[in-house]
Amino acid sequence: MTPPVPYPVAAKALLRETTFAAVRELLVDRDWGAVKMAEIAAGAGVSRQTLYNEFGSREALAQAFILAEVELFVSAVRGAVTANADNPTAALSAAFQVFLEAAEHDPLVRAIVAGDGTDGLLALVTTHGEPVLERATAQLCAVLQEYWPAASATDARLLADAVVRLAISYAALPGGPSGVTAASVGELLGPFIERALR
Repeated sequence: MTPPVPYPVAAKALLRETTFAAVRELLVDRDWGAVKMAEIAAGAGVSRQTLYNEFGSREALAQAFILAEVELFVSAVRGAVTANADNPTAALSAAFQVFLEAAEHDPLVRAIVAGDGTDGLLALVTTHGEPVLERATAQLCAVLQEYWPAASATDARLLADAVVRLAISYAALPGGPSGVTAASVGELLGPFIERALR
């Protein structure tokens, strides 16, 4: 029998879940620079001080939100890989397409693309995005090693890092229809996967 989750842990998880839901809702029709901590607190049903106690700062809240979004994207990518595990090149293309299609409708990605770069979100993903890159790369690397254990840890890490950086770049600056982009990425990186699995 699974032991019950301690109340403080459950309360913290619920606070973060409701806070991120409030941020996501606010980003639907405005950029991050226009979102106030008081509005997020109201949407989450807590006080502004509670948010500061939990996250420390507005920037830290934004980073935590981005990392939570990374978890959702990686989950979607895992599903695409699972469905195409017997064909690594197709799996990569499918995973990339799933990510890009999700990004097209994600309020965080839309806020980054629509913003002018002064609100801090873009920097948290790019120039100051080490935690985001590290989390996404580590999780994708784990997925690759799970489905294709023949690939070395070095190759899996190299591929995961390249895919994450490409995904962020294409999500922030779309280069065309997601299906075409995904197929191009698969064609580009497919030979690397095939070599790594030999």
